[in-house]
Amino acid sequence: DRSPYFQVRIPVVRFRNGDGPRLILMAGNHGDEYEGCMALSLLTRRLRPEAIRGELTILPFANAPAVFAGRRRSPLDDGNLNRAFPGDPAGTPTARLAAFLERDLLPRHDVMFDLHSGGTSMAHLPTSLIERQGSTGYFARTLELMRALGMAYGFVAENGADAPTSLAAAARAGVIGLSGEFGGGATVTPASMGDTMSAIDNLMIATGLVSEPVLLGERRHCETTLLALTSHDQAIYADRPGWYQPARAIGDRIEAGDVAGWYHDFHRLDVPEQVLRFGKAGIVLSQRLHAMSQAGDCLVQVAVPYV
Repeated sequence: DRSPYFQVRIPVVRFRNGDGPRLILMAGNHGDEYEGCMALSLLTRRLRPEAIRGELTILPFANAPAVFAGRRRSPLDDGNLNRAFPGDPAGTPTARLAAFLERDLLPRHDVMFDLHSGGTSMAHLPTSLIERQGSTGYFARTLELMRALGMAYGFVAENGADAPTSLAAAARAGVIGLSGEFGGGATVTPASMGDTMSAIDNLMIATGLVSEPVLLGERRHCETTLLALTSHDQAIYADRPGWYQPARAIGDRIEAGDVAGWYHDFHRLDVPEQVLRFGKAGIVLSQRLHAMSQAGDCLVQVAVPYV
């Protein structure tokens, strides 16, 4: 078959040394989220095969066409890989990639870690991330490994067993699925890179793949506060084109009714700015970075404690 769909290539690096856990570390699911891409690139160069016990598969640029185009979605078909699972082996490039990951690559492993950030348009509170999936035992082990990542905050999503995400794909493949949000704005900072490398080190140590940090000189670990989104009242969306001015920062603790920001209409200077207020108390989880917004854009989200 000479279809261009078969021209997609993704770099895969594999380490194996004896018997042990089987991990897959993945970044670049969304092409404009770079902390994971950089950290896993570093890992391929710093990890010594003799330092591991088990198997490690590294996909530093899982959605390579999107990564090299600097876009969230694939330039080949405008596909969003993290909304494409379980995919289709006879479909578009993104659908075929999702099918390969869920049906062929993921089932060869015990644990998957899919590294994300807020991308071009959003800032995100640094959090580890899991979905409530599978049996009670499966979810308990997932939660245990999420806490082992050692991040200050962890987010538990309720997306359902049929969700088109990589975490749901991992669960369907019988693999523990972990993820995280490590930054935003299609950039990296010393703090976001430190969080990313620390989480990778902690996971490899927690699973027994390695005995000491590989990416950082010393081990960093925090107790994890669990957060969740449970209602539409926790987000504010633009209902028309306009320009968003935030009043609060990522990580701020807020109360219901607090001012979230203001929404301007540059085409109507005679019209006062719209005052936006939070519908729920909690912690500012994510916030739009682009002031110019369109109807339907998420402007800000607030997380509440996970119960």
